[in-house]
Amino acid sequence: MKLLRTSRAGDLSEHALTLQAEESDDLWNAYNIILPKDVVRAETTRNVSHTTALGATQTQRVSCILAVTVESTFWDPTVPELHVKGRIVTETSVASLGQYHTLRLQVGKPFTIDRVDGWDTVSKTMLNEALRVDKDGAVAAVVMQEGLANICLVTESRTILLQRLERKVPSKRDNAKHLSESMRGFFDLVLTNLLREIDFEQPRPLLLASPGFVAADFKSYIGLQAVKAERPNKILLAMMNNATTLHSPSGHLHSLNDVLKSREVTATMKDMRFTREAQYINQFYDMLRKEDSRAWYGPTSVEKVINEGAVGVGGVLLISDSLFRSQDTETRKKYVALVEKVTGGGGEARILSSAHESGQRLSMLGDIAAILTYPVYELEEDEEDEARAVENEVERPLEGSII
Repeated sequence: MKLLRTSRAGDLSEHALTLQAEESDDLWNAYNIILPKDVVRAETTRNVSHTTALGATQTQRVSCILAVTVESTFWDPTVPELHVKGRIVTETSVASLGQYHTLRLQVGKPFTIDRVDGWDTVSKTMLNEALRVDKDGAVAAVVMQEGLANICLVTESRTILLQRLERKVPSKRDNAKHLSESMRGFFDLVLTNLLREIDFEQPRPLLLASPGFVAADFKSYIGLQAVKAERPNKILLAMMNNATTLHSPSGHLHSLNDVLKSREVTATMKDMRFTREAQYINQFYDMLRKEDSRAWYGPTSVEKVINEGAVGVGGVLLISDSLFRSQDTETRKKYVALVEKVTGGGGEARILSSAHESGQRLSMLGDIAAILTYPVYELEEDEEDEARAVENEVERPLEGSII
């Protein structure tokens, strides 16, 4: 995400920011940043009807710039657009004040967010994360089998499928030489597309997963290509050195979810945000099993222990980003205040992505949970019902997917 300018012009307030999504992942960040009652301005198109001299009605699609007061947003990961719906707040020659319109925010096109009441601490944190120039945290991953490869980028928000490659490879019953030549051709196809889709100028982790020895053979192929010329290819050598081969049930995309849960991946990418989030949610469940007086969940219970100061130094608040997209302003303010109270008291607040497995597991706990600094043994009796609501989920492994 790129910040183009901060401005106060015309009907814009001093809290207006003009941004531009540089990649599809930035639209996910914009989805988290834009809130109901924000005023969003962007270039758009609108149907305009007019009557000809002969009395016929004609409709024309006209480009214009409109501003709407946000009522709802919709983001679909399969389409590189963020839909922002609301009522028009600036009258133009093609649109009247108060009419509904849906802006379609796209990669490469600027848009302005005007938050008249100012940006709270949670929104500022999300905005700063979106504006971070360093994208080195994203991990390249290829899940593959003979004749099939899915090239992915695992970012802080989700797993993005960049390319699905298929190439016919003869069966093992056919001539072994023919099979070997076909696999080399397949590996060359995968490597060419991998280099085109992902920037390896700066070294980054590379996960290679497959059933059998396909991933290991592909890693060896990268190494052979690196030293093929007179001068070793430093980028390919770095790719091979940073590559981790893992077993997956198949080369299909859904198998990557199993790979990302493995101990090897956790060790390889221990500094990645999605791994840290998974570690936090696992830590919470471990605490809930071993010392449940230091693990509380659900809005009512967590709010109470925070107000009692039990989530201070050494404590952790886990909260879903979905709570900050509430239509109710007071609800959003309440959760912002909880985050500020925890961090102000020396505790840590982690906002988990609802698109991640960790965020999905947190949703089963009411979208909010806390690891306490010290044990709290008793709460109001009516709050105990909140704890029983997810009792079965705690007793068995939880399933989820970040794909």
